[in-house]
Amino acid sequence: MRRGMLTGAMVLVAVFVAGSLASFDWRTAVGGPGQQLNGAAAALRSFVGLSPPKRAQAPSGAIAATVTPTRSGGPGGPPGASGGAPLVTVSQPVVREIVEWDEYTARFDAFESVEVRARVGGYLNEVKFKDGDDVRQGDLLFLIDPRPFERVLDQARAEFEAANTKASNARLDVDRGGPLVDRKVMSQKVFDDRESALRDAQASIRVAEAKVKTAELDLSFTRIVSPLSGRISRSLVTPGNYISGGTSNASTLLTTIVRQDPIYVYFDVSENNYLKYKRLKEQGKTGGASSLGAPVGLALSDEAGFKHTARLDFIDNRLDQATATIRVRAVAENKGMFAPGMFARVRISGTAPYQGILLPDEAILSDQASKYVYTLAEDGSAVRKSVTLGPLVDRLRVIRTGLVAEDWVVTRGLQRARPGIKLTPKREPIKVSDATAARSPTTAPR
Repeated sequence: MRRGMLTGAMVLVAVFVAGSLASFDWRTAVGGPGQQLNGAAAALRSFVGLSPPKRAQAPSGAIAATVTPTRSGGPGGPPGASGGAPLVTVSQPVVREIVEWDEYTARFDAFESVEVRARVGGYLNEVKFKDGDDVRQGDLLFLIDPRPFERVLDQARAEFEAANTKASNARLDVDRGGPLVDRKVMSQKVFDDRESALRDAQASIRVAEAKVKTAELDLSFTRIVSPLSGRISRSLVTPGNYISGGTSNASTLLTTIVRQDPIYVYFDVSENNYLKYKRLKEQGKTGGASSLGAPVGLALSDEAGFKHTARLDFIDNRLDQATATIRVRAVAENKGMFAPGMFARVRISGTAPYQGILLPDEAILSDQASKYVYTLAEDGSAVRKSVTLGPLVDRLRVIRTGLVAEDWVVTRGLQRARPGIKLTPKREPIKVSDATAARSPTTAPR
């Protein structure tokens, strides 16, 4: 019984081993000796009664995959490894006279502005303008009920007439007393008293006259007129309301008026830039925010270029210690486009005109340390040169240092260039975009 069970187990192991060997080609694994191993596997399959394995047939029309070794220097290899110099496009920098501009954020403010307040208190009768109208100096704006002031004026005039009458009587008393004093009929004291009464009556005339003028002035203040020409805001008080008068802030604010033509533009200049402008002025060079009358370019928030011009007319006398900036003002003509409170961009010249070297940004590379370009040496090899960048001018980058006008710079095919590698140059001039005619703004870096 045991012997039979042991024999069955051995048969099962032999079947498993034979099945494993049936799917393995020993010639592929161990070369020549694999032929003998394959023969042994076939004998074992015959012993246990297994049929030979069927080899997988390739589908009809299938293409056998082949691996082709990649030649060094091909598309996946390093540039120049194939022995041929890579083709690149090289160009000389554009050289032109340029001016660098400094750009700031500014705000418009009214050339003149006034708060319209009542000088006398009373009930408002009429509003004589439409909200937002353009008004001229002297135009009637508000009308306060004048009747109380007319009564005060009538009373002042009556007091003035009474003072005149009193003064006339005092004059007669003095005239009559003069001969009586000469004949010793009237004492000198009584005559002096009459002269004093005359002087008092004459003073009363002047007081009454002043009261009449004050009443007339108060009556005129019931007609509130525009103190300047400009655009008026909305009426803050409607007819029927009582308004407080006077010269203090407790008086009622009725409306505001601003003069919009010309208009002011305020902006702040940093301390470093202000010093730069001072240096330019010391060198006798025009422009910058240190010279009154310097031109200032203006652009609204929805404008691409600086289409408007202004003139610098004020520089503050000290810098703000909190922000290290100085307040500067320009004045511009306003044909209705600008309004007080609007934001704008302004630019002023930050350098004198000079011959600048320009390159497209696509030709400039960078690493963690610096910006650099590849140039073509006399022997045709690539040379790396570090450069210092400036602002954009007509979509070209200003190169401050590192290049000269005679250098040939790699502008296309930069990925094929490496220091010391021989290049096949294709020489082309740099094509400036047609947008150059629009003169895109130049902004100096901060």
